[in-house]
Amino acid sequence: MNAITKTDEQTAEAAGDIWDKQDAEAKKKRKTGRTALMVALPAAMIIIGGYVWVTGGRYQETENAYLQQPKVTISAEASGRVVESHVTDNGAVKKGDVLFVIDQEPYRIALEQAEAALSGARLSIGQLRATYSQAIAKQKAAQNDVDYYQSELDRQKTLSAKGITSKATLDETRRNLTAATDTLASANEAATGALAALGGNPDIATDDHPTVKAALAARGRAQYTLAQTTVTAPADGVLAQASSFQAGQLVSAGTALFSLVENKNNWVEANFKETQLTHMRPGQEAEVTFDTYPDQPIKATIQSIGAGTGSEFTLIPAQNATGNWVKVSQRIPVRLSVEDTQMALRTGMSATVEVDTGVSRGLPDFFGTTTAKAAE
Repeated sequence: MNAITKTDEQTAEAAGDIWDKQDAEAKKKRKTGRTALMVALPAAMIIIGGYVWVTGGRYQETENAYLQQPKVTISAEASGRVVESHVTDNGAVKKGDVLFVIDQEPYRIALEQAEAALSGARLSIGQLRATYSQAIAKQKAAQNDVDYYQSELDRQKTLSAKGITSKATLDETRRNLTAATDTLASANEAATGALAALGGNPDIATDDHPTVKAALAARGRAQYTLAQTTVTAPADGVLAQASSFQAGQLVSAGTALFSLVENKNNWVEANFKETQLTHMRPGQEAEVTFDTYPDQPIKATIQSIGAGTGSEFTLIPAQNATGNWVKVSQRIPVRLSVEDTQMALRTGMSATVEVDTGVSRGLPDFFGTTTAKAAE
């Protein structure tokens, strides 16, 4: 009985040793696996991260981008009461469509007054020509009198020297010549004035005279102002902010009334960080995805890159010469043209832009600097 018990104990001890040995081997394997995993995982991350960094940098992306469309402020060039309106908020219009009409009667009366003033100016030119002709006739008559009295004076001097005529007759002739000379001088002044009134050219065309030109300009201004009482759409688009515009209200010249958005002319303004512009150039291709259509990216092309950061064009530029200055990466606007699309695009929509610069970072050279590598 004792022998059997001792044998069982030995067997149990042997089995325990085997289990201990297997457990130690399992722990050793687990430790080796954990060590390999701890080494392999960071190494793989470094390799993958290095590959991504080396081959990255080609595509630059920003979510700070918005769709832009031209916006035209509609205003009247003539003041008055609106008598006819075809304006509806968010209504589509075509170029040349009549938007509204201002009361034309005051401007029609002004045009008639300008027409009357023009007729009067043309009539006055005829009168100036008649005045000039009369001045020339008087000038010739005065010249003839001067010539006659001059010859008469010469004759009286000859007769007086021979003692044939009296000194009184000679003095009277001299006085008549002086009076004729004064009359000629006055006639010359009148002719000069009449010629000046005709612009220095007695044969000037009526409509070339400055007075008539001024009347023509006034009539043209009256015609233009009358035409401006009918306001038309300057381009195709959609009306905006026009809900309060109604017929019957008074409008003033130059006052903004509502807006017209040219919804067929689209571009995207993307604000990239300055560090993203290193290899960005006009003409590079890009992809734009609007938040409204997240699964429908469209092609785009860089048109231009802004001349400066947005802060440079604010009313009061930021002053960085302070003791608590913190460097912040600035953003520069990049304009991209987008291809024609059937999407219903509206100005101000948010977008995500990804630009293909065609240049990746490349491998560091011997000195530790990175050389950008153009994509094949």
